[in-house]
Amino acid sequence: MACYRPLNFPELNLIEGSYTPSCVKAKNNAAFSYWERALFQRACSVIDFELPEDWNGSIRDLFYYIMFKCGYCAVFNSDKYGVIFQPASLSGYDVFYRPTNAIIANPALPSLNLKIGEDVSILKLTPDYMGIWDIVTYFAEKLALLDNAINMSLINNKYAFMLGAKNKAAGEALKKMLDKINEGQPAVIFDQKLANDPNDKSEPWQFWERRNLKESYLTTEQLANLQTILNNFDCEVGIPTLPEQKKERMITDEANMRNNDAMSRSGIWLDTFNSSAIAVNEMFGLNIKASLNYKKGEPENAEQINDNRYV
Repeated sequence: MACYRPLNFPELNLIEGSYTPSCVKAKNNAAFSYWERALFQRACSVIDFELPEDWNGSIRDLFYYIMFKCGYCAVFNSDKYGVIFQPASLSGYDVFYRPTNAIIANPALPSLNLKIGEDVSILKLTPDYMGIWDIVTYFAEKLALLDNAINMSLINNKYAFMLGAKNKAAGEALKKMLDKINEGQPAVIFDQKLANDPNDKSEPWQFWERRNLKESYLTTEQLANLQTILNNFDCEVGIPTLPEQKKERMITDEANMRNNDAMSRSGIWLDTFNSSAIAVNEMFGLNIKASLNYKKGEPENAEQINDNRYV
């Protein structure tokens, strides 16, 4: 279990400022909220929970949120609602440093402090009771930062002619000529007097050329990096992905190597959940269990990965 350490406001500012510069708001923005929500739903596609009939529908949505966000939930028999699950705070330690009590705080229920193994049993997804929200926020932050960079690139990649006019008359003439060009007229005629200043013979307008325009186009690379981060997230939570290189002429072993790598953490989550479900099922006569939507060693080739993965 995570160690709780209360901190004052100056200490929180010091920690936050050491992690990210104060001027960078990587998390408190709409892009981060979007990716946090998107990655959470993406992670939910990995595991299929088989739950009691009374826990399906909208109640099932809460179960997914609690398991992925908190990493565990308390299952107990309430007088009013029967056997239910609830988020809980854990307290106490036994000889193996496991929690001994679950504290339930819900406005619809009386405050409860239940003994684990006697009054309540714990369903958990991760061995350390931490959930996987750290994975979600870790990648959501990077995607949000890159999202902003892509938006800036899209704006900066738009290139218009930059022309300097010596006076108002020359400026109005330039506007009119550009209007006619954009209309598709094959020839544009302007007053030759504009091209010959009678006083100093200088040119009435100038063109500022933006050099190395092609070299400054970064959007394609940024979009590729975005997909790479998404692929890394998929691999972290257990969604089969293709290796980042050598996608053509890929042999089966190369495709399965990345696939098996993606199963490492999701396999631990599956084993942890089903192991904890044994005690819950025995205590309350249920048949709760979990299974992976992506099986280890499947699919057998790169084409199947593309066909079977969640988008």
